[in-house]
Amino acid sequence: MKIGILGTRGIPNHHGGFEQFAEFFAVFLAEKNHEVYVYNSHLHPYKESLFNGVHIIHCKDAEDKLGTAGQFIYDLNCIRDARKRDFDILLQLGYTSNSVWYKLLPKSPIIITNMDGLEWKRSKYSKKVRKFLKIAEKLAVKSSDYLIADSIGIQNYLKNEYQKDSTYIPYGAFIYSNASGEALKNYNVERYNYNMLIARMEPENNIEVILDGVAESKDETPFLVVGKHNVNKFGNYLTNKYKANKKIRFLGGIYDQEMLNNLRYYSKVYFHGHSVGGTNPSLLEAMGSNSLIIAHNNEFNKAILKEDAFYFTNKQDVTKLLGFIEKKEEHIEFINNNTSKVKSLYSWDTINNAYLDLFIKVYENN
Repeated sequence: MKIGILGTRGIPNHHGGFEQFAEFFAVFLAEKNHEVYVYNSHLHPYKESLFNGVHIIHCKDAEDKLGTAGQFIYDLNCIRDARKRDFDILLQLGYTSNSVWYKLLPKSPIIITNMDGLEWKRSKYSKKVRKFLKIAEKLAVKSSDYLIADSIGIQNYLKNEYQKDSTYIPYGAFIYSNASGEALKNYNVERYNYNMLIARMEPENNIEVILDGVAESKDETPFLVVGKHNVNKFGNYLTNKYKANKKIRFLGGIYDQEMLNNLRYYSKVYFHGHSVGGTNPSLLEAMGSNSLIIAHNNEFNKAILKEDAFYFTNKQDVTKLLGFIEKKEEHIEFINNNTSKVKSLYSWDTINNAYLDLFIKVYENN
């Protein structure tokens, strides 16, 4: 099959979850002798035309000049190029800035869209933007031949809201067992004697709820906050609010995967506050990295973790749980069960094959 992948900033991954998936899946397809193309922003640092057997199409991206609005121009350029390529299948990862161009999508390929999370629910957006995102979601559903949901919650939502069936395929993760602990020296913490979270500084990630609970707890264990905290108003607000609390440490963004894996592996407790979206990549990475997890109590997190985590709804829950959990090893069953889930349900091999099985099925039936 000749397959195009759009909706990301490009590969190899230098940005986030969809880029990581696009990299793994595209290389997997190429190894299976499919002809695969990934659209890359011209701003991406990788400038070659091939990456591990994958064809790279560089398209003009105006994000450096127009900010977020530039993503719409980039997606338009990708879709216009796709009209020339005679793809069998066109995989769209997300819909936020590309579904407005749905009328320009090429007619011959099968259009498959991963519907991402419920973007219009994100509180960081204004009412007008959230209204637009709801429209964009509807346009993506309307213009796609097949939909992919990366969580059961999203799958149920698409069925209830649009009466549309979708294929459930979650995100993937690796099992990490190569920890050395050397990374901890950079942050002046000791093995299993610090708590942490990794998140973008956005209200729906419940960072303030978590840190309020930490601040009110009598537990003096250092708390590491990983994420760019100086790039938006909410991040600046958080750092200012907790600047007098010596146990809360804002580390900024960390993009060395080995460093992140080590930090997760040797944490005492890992907090996951995400409340909007599907199968969150950082949650699966924590599960695959020996983490004891306290997660926000919502259907997306519970569908993945089930009974193998602690849950919080408010700051009082956070404070109570910090007082309850004394040693990580006392809850080793949670950790082992989550590791087993990653191996059996969320391995990249499983995820890649699930996508390919869907592609073959719809291609043969077309």
